[in-house]
Amino acid sequence: MALSEIEQRIVKAVERRESALLEDLRLHVGLPTGGFNGEAIEQTRALLVGRLDALGATHRFIEPDDKPEWLLGGGRGGYRPGTSVCSRLGPAEGGRVLIAGHMDTVHDPAGDFRALSVAPGGKTAVGPGCVDMKGGLVIAVAALEVLEEVGVPASWSFLLNGDEETGTYHSQRAIREACVGHDFGLALEPALPGGALAIERVGAGQFMIETKGRAAHAGREFTKGVSAVNKLAECIVAVAAMPRPERGMIANIGPLRGGVATNAVPDSAAAWGNVRYPDPASADELGAMLDALQTDPDAMPAVVVRRSFNRPAKPLTPATEALALRARGAAEDLGQGLLFEKTGGVCDGNIMQDAGLPTIDTVGVRGGGLHTPDEWIDLTSLVERCQLLAVLIARLSAGGSAADR
Repeated sequence: MALSEIEQRIVKAVERRESALLEDLRLHVGLPTGGFNGEAIEQTRALLVGRLDALGATHRFIEPDDKPEWLLGGGRGGYRPGTSVCSRLGPAEGGRVLIAGHMDTVHDPAGDFRALSVAPGGKTAVGPGCVDMKGGLVIAVAALEVLEEVGVPASWSFLLNGDEETGTYHSQRAIREACVGHDFGLALEPALPGGALAIERVGAGQFMIETKGRAAHAGREFTKGVSAVNKLAECIVAVAAMPRPERGMIANIGPLRGGVATNAVPDSAAAWGNVRYPDPASADELGAMLDALQTDPDAMPAVVVRRSFNRPAKPLTPATEALALRARGAAEDLGQGLLFEKTGGVCDGNIMQDAGLPTIDTVGVRGGGLHTPDEWIDLTSLVERCQLLAVLIARLSAGGSAADR
């Protein structure tokens, strides 16, 4: 289907914003929103909410929920980010679109990787969060502004949270509540390599294994001690045998803690890990294997397992496939390709779909090097993906195609 006259105006309006999109990206990349840096997150919130308010949106702020104390990644100075939902919804007979984006990144706000650096030739750039997902935030707000400029009556809510990279514990309830009353979900995660759309995701969870022993001087009373580190090592080996990659079941241990000196038998140790699973049954199976490591509290050594499998798997459903096909149709009308793929990553789209909202979640910009000092963005995707978002939101808001009006 060819673009309608009004959709062609949308495309041209986005093209005129090419320089503004780059400068907006430069501004947001320069705000160091990693590490629960509250000052930068709140600056980002103010900038984005201000622009959405100017479009006539109503802003609602949702206080953050608590998260388990044993999880890694606490806030800086006790900061916990709340969630903003800016809504400008039209009549119920149209399609109501929930757009979701996270303001936080994984990058150290005090590190050297702090600004957008454009490569010679101007085709790509590197910068903290440039693709995950400051580029997505930039194009989404611009897409809504273009629809307003052109006169398309889009119906939308825009959710902004600040803890996606650390598990969405503070904002998960807010996301689930925001899904109510909407028909379609769009999450602004970056496109998969080559610009593909993720239509199926695994689920994910966190766990902590804590072991307790008996302290003793390693030289004088070694035999009286019980090493918590040794017991933790046994547990780590057991976890290493749990993954079933061929079934999409992953268990991985990362940070470790144990002991205070080499000449003391350690009385405590801990390890933190992550699991991935394709469905609830696999999640239960991994959970049971982890729980089996736990001992009686009075055992010596003792093992305590804590876990939180808070991100459900996101299987391909008929409703999500239908939404993805509409996105592909818009892309093809724009002369863009849109392949479908599966991914082992997780995002807030998992939560949105689990809440009952058909959701596609890689409608952001193209790039790569996510979560590394080499994070990069294809700058041509600022215009291209902004055009795709704008046309798609227009069509979804119309309940069909903007070309049908």
